[in-house]
Formats: sequence, C-alpha cells, structure tokens
Amino acid sequence: MARILIKNANIVTDNKVFMGDVLIDNQIIERIDASISDSSATVVEAHGKYLIPGIIDDQVHFREPGLTHKADIFTESRAALAGGVTSFMEMPNVNPLTITLNLLEQKYQIAEKNSAVNFSFYLGATNDNIEEIKRVNPKNVCGVKVFMGSSTGDMLVEKQRALEEIFRDSPTLIATHCECETRVKDRQKDFLNQYGENMDPAMHPVIRDEVACYLSSSLAVELAKRYLSRLHVLHITTALELGLFENQTPLKDKKITAEVCVHHLHFSDEDYATKGNLIKCNPAVKTAKDREALWSGLESGLLDVIATDHAPHTWEEKMLPTAKSPSGLPLVQHSLQIMMQKVKEGKLSIETMVEKMCHNPAICYQVEKRGFIREGYAADLVLLSKSPYTVEKSNILYKCGWSPFENDTFDYSIEKVWVNGSLGFDSNIGLTGNFAGQRLLFDRD
Repeated sequence: MARILIKNANIVTDNKVFMGDVLIDNQIIERIDASISDSSATVVEAHGKYLIPGIIDDQVHFREPGLTHKADIFTESRAALAGGVTSFMEMPNVNPLTITLNLLEQKYQIAEKNSAVNFSFYLGATNDNIEEIKRVNPKNVCGVKVFMGSSTGDMLVEKQRALEEIFRDSPTLIATHCECETRVKDRQKDFLNQYGENMDPAMHPVIRDEVACYLSSSLAVELAKRYLSRLHVLHITTALELGLFENQTPLKDKKITAEVCVHHLHFSDEDYATKGNLIKCNPAVKTAKDREALWSGLESGLLDVIATDHAPHTWEEKMLPTAKSPSGLPLVQHSLQIMMQKVKEGKLSIETMVEKMCHNPAICYQVEKRGFIREGYAADLVLLSKSPYTVEKSNILYKCGWSPFENDTFDYSIEKVWVNGSLGFDSNIGLTGNFAGQRLLFDRD
C-alpha cells in the first residue's frame, strides 16, 4: 500500500481536537505530528477539516444468510463505508440462525469475500446451546447475543436455567436485547383485539412500553451482578432503565455497560404521525421525555456507546398494516451525519460524539488497536466536510433502497474514508473499489 500523508487536519481523538498531520504506512498510523514532510507519501490536504477515527457500530443486522432480499453483507458494508462506519458487529437472527460455531465461521467466510469494512459476528444464544457458547474464542468473536425479548426471529431465551448458564459460563461479552416477552405478548393481544391489524403505529411504544423494557433489563443486570458477567445492554430507550447503570467506574473496568441508538436519540413518539411504520422498531421509539433522559444519560456517562441497530426491511414489508409490518429501520449509512447534526445543534460536543461512537465501542469490546487516532493503530479514518448533504433515493446504498431520513439535509458530508489505510470512499467519485476490510480481533485474556 502507498504511504499517505494527511495534512492540516483538525484531528479529533482522546477527547481533544488539534491541528496536525497524520502519516499512514502499510495499513497503520505511523506518525502524528504538528507538521510532517515525506516525499514518498501521497499527500491529502485536509484544509482544517475534521479527521476522526472510523465509526465502530456494535449492532447491525445485515441479513445474510437467508434474508438477502432485504440486505446482505456486500451491500450494507458498502453503505456503512460511505457513512464513515469502518467496523461493524453483526447479529445472529438470520436464516439459519447463527447458533453454532460452524455457522458462525461460515458468516466470517462470507464477510472475508464481500465486506468492504472490518467485521465481527455474534454467536446467538438459545435455551439449549450453552456448550457452543462455552467454546467461543473471545479473541476473534465480538460476543454472545441473548434475545431476552424475541424481537425479530426465533431466538427467545426465556428459561431461567438457560439464562443462568449463559451468564455464568459465557467466556466473553454478553450483549442483550431486553424486553419482557410475556408483557409484550399480553399487551399486543389486547391491542389487536381492540383495534385490529390496522392499529396506529403510535400504539407500538404503548405495547412495548417502559415496563416491558425495565423488567427485562433489570433481570439482565441482576444476573450479571450475580455471576460477575461482562454484560452490554443494547439499545436502551427509557428513562426508567437509566437507574440500572453507574458512571463512577472507568469504562475499561466496567462489568455492565449500556448502548443507545441514533434513532432513539433523534425520534420520539410524536414522529409516528409523519413517519409511521418507517420508525417502528424493537425496542420502540418512545416519548420525548425518554429521549431527553437518554441525552442526559449520554452526557453523564450512564450510557457508554452510540450505535444504530441497522435493521433493513423492504419498502413493501414496511408498508404492511402496523401489526404485520416488521420492526427495524436502515441507519448505518447516515448515523455519523445524524450525530454531527446533533453536534451542530449543541446536543453534544464532537469530542463526546467520537468518544461514544469510536473510542467507547473499542474499549467496551476490547477491540485490538482501533477506535482512536494513535500511532501504531489501524488507519481507519474519516474526513468530514462542512458541506450540505441531502439524502435522496439516488444516493441511498442500502439494498432496501429507502431511508427514514430521505429528503433531509445534513450540514456535514463524508468526504473520505480509509479502512486499514486504503481509501474506500471519496465523495468525488463514491466507492473506490479499494476495499480492505478485516476480521476484528479483541485484546482479551
């Protein structure tokens, strides 16, 4: 690979913003300094634009194998690349379910051929696969996913015995989807009896309410404390749940961490009137009061990571009556721009945005030498341009072909993205074809 010298960038890393140069050689950041000269390097003039680490998204659904009419690793990893996401961790509720190590390795083989960015995959937990879970290699698998609410797919783990075995014996991080299945099913039955399948989309967060979330997430936290498990609770949506987490322990030493997703930070139940099923997801987008509590939780350190839960469905599927319309929305191409808009609005600083989307996923998952702009780290980098960008059908790269942000204009554009030192996206030409995604490795004992 050629040597690349990025000049005069506003570098955002380690909770600082400073002007400087970055020299890349052989996939690695070789040097960071106020001024670097290197006649052998290809020079990229940043003109004072923000240079940030590549986003690490710890929760995506790329639908492969078996659900590739919605998405696949090829298309969604390219959408991720165009959005500045240089690493993803993907979920097991595909077909067949990723619940054995053999099926898990088959997904890695697909990604090695087709992924434009760095990748890892979760092994899915069931009521009966504890022996597979025990054999997970913590150094090259991101974690074990437990659906404590079944959500999409048939992976509900509801037996107390199974949950205790998983929390006791998992050799690596446990990531949970937390909604009380019994409460959700009972409430859904009541609403269907009363309103039928054409119920209003705004009823979705009433069915999947804060109590359903809290009952499940509190159980996960209780089990993690009992067995000293490494727990990461995904997509927190309610003010009530924030009391389960603490912000006094340094992140690297926390045993229990929490994530929030961009759509729960952006939308509220008021948006169902205009967005309808397009923002139907599990757990549901909830009240404006909950949304403001999530922002406070980010600021205080109760919430550690911002991710997407990118979950595409076809337009035809989303247009079904609300009761039949599947939950989930595509987000990975625009998550960085959404959060940069929040930076512009003063909801958070750019340092905090980078901390929650780049640094903290790397720390939480102990990703090896990624997530920061540091000498010796992988050259996963994003150059941002302060120029308007409108989401249109013509520039949406998701296989499903739609976005809940269509026709919205963001103030920042993704100008260039490097993955392992290779320029994979350039706004002047789009995807370059120089894809260098690698399997993520983890610095774990």
